[in-house]
Amino acid sequence: MDEYLIKNTTREERERIVRESLGYGDLGCDDAVDGYDMYVPYIEGKKELREITMEYQAQYVKDMEREERGRCNLY
Repeated sequence: MDEYLIKNTTREERERIVRESLGYGDLGCDDAVDGYDMYVPYIEGKKELREITMEYQAQYVKDMEREERGRCNLY
């Protein structure tokens, strides 16, 4: 997976990696944005994919815990 690290890729390669992983090439939808925004920090060289994934998973778990408490968003 080292091949996907920021230090081993160019901005153009990172953008291609994100677009292909989201299936944009298969759909022929160059203007699609579902999920793309989440990966902009990777494309710009600010965060690794692993960091973005961990942040997303942490937020998902936090949201699940809120639902279990009765959908209270105060915490």
